[in-house]
Amino acid sequence: MVYTQSEILQKEVYLFERLDSANREPMKHLKAICFLRPTKENVEFLIQELRRPKYSIYFIYFSNVISKSDVKSLAEADEQEVVAEVQEFYGDYIAVNPHVFSLNLLGCCQGRNWDPAQLSRTTQGLTALLLSLKKCPMIRYQLSSEPAKRLAECVKQVITKEYELFDFRRTEVPPLLLILDRSDDAITPLLNQWTYQAMVHELLGINNNRIDLSRVPGISKDLREVVLSAENDEFYANNMYLNFAEIGSNIKNLMEDFQRRKPKEQQKLESIADMKAFVENYPQFKKMSGTVSKHVTVVGELSRLVAERNLLEVSEVEQELACQNDHSSALQNVRRLLQNPKVTELDAARLVMLYALHYERHSSNGLPGLVTELRNRGVADKYRKVRAA
Repeated sequence: MVYTQSEILQKEVYLFERLDSANREPMKHLKAICFLRPTKENVEFLIQELRRPKYSIYFIYFSNVISKSDVKSLAEADEQEVVAEVQEFYGDYIAVNPHVFSLNLLGCCQGRNWDPAQLSRTTQGLTALLLSLKKCPMIRYQLSSEPAKRLAECVKQVITKEYELFDFRRTEVPPLLLILDRSDDAITPLLNQWTYQAMVHELLGINNNRIDLSRVPGISKDLREVVLSAENDEFYANNMYLNFAEIGSNIKNLMEDFQRRKPKEQQKLESIADMKAFVENYPQFKKMSGTVSKHVTVVGELSRLVAERNLLEVSEVEQELACQNDHSSALQNVRRLLQNPKVTELDAARLVMLYALHYERHSSNGLPGLVTELRNRGVADKYRKVRAA
């Protein structure tokens, strides 16, 4: 997420292996750098590795705080004294952008309460983030949310227990950790998005900056999976928060710039200077070619899905439901879209949910009829579950 394989290769790291992969060959001429989460499973894998080391020296880095008992177990397993270094390098989270991180968790709560394993993982990720940013914050949480309170208590317990690690220089204004419950705003997650990064995530799915395009009609082999990273893609960094209309215009400008820089097919390499200039410029051209191909493909697929799913009209009604207060018009528009075969099950269910959130208490609300229409459309049960408040 933050370091490409090419960048790692420049640091003279030539082999990448998983600690749990079977049948790894011994390579005693190599040094090993191990970077892993301090889980019980990983510590056990490392113990087995140290008992039968495959490399000459091991530099071990844990992405979070490791217990003294685990360090002791590793020391006991290191009978051949191959471990040169053990350190904590706090990076126990996924850095999506400079100001956004994720823990790649789905379904953190069971009902309105934390899943214990997910609470533990979230606490670990959040405390690792604080340590990597060198922050010992004041903690504030949403009073109406029990999950927010539980997370705040767990983070505070870790800070208290590991007070030496959190002993950073005091600032005039102490940093603030504000914990909010996302469920307090039920409307925003139901709206279709119209900025580049958000649209890609919503319509195609982003997993660790990777996008699976294998289902795109007529996709070429080398574009079945692409990487969108602001760290290594200038066009993406400049456009990720722009709206869809601006993206189309900027893609056109990118294409025109690419055409201007494209080497002429009949270019003659008559001198050493011509050859030198071509070789120097070719990697930049190749990189730009890849950038153009990637973004043209992604934006083209977004355009296809917008048209296929009638998202412009769907989004217009979503905004009306979220921001305006005209019940008669809203009900009529939702019914009309429910009868449109281009509108997907998910979008149909979202429209009914938005209607319910806004007009559930309206004296003449048509929610029962809309739910019936969803059922008649064959919308899956997972979208139609209605629970009593």
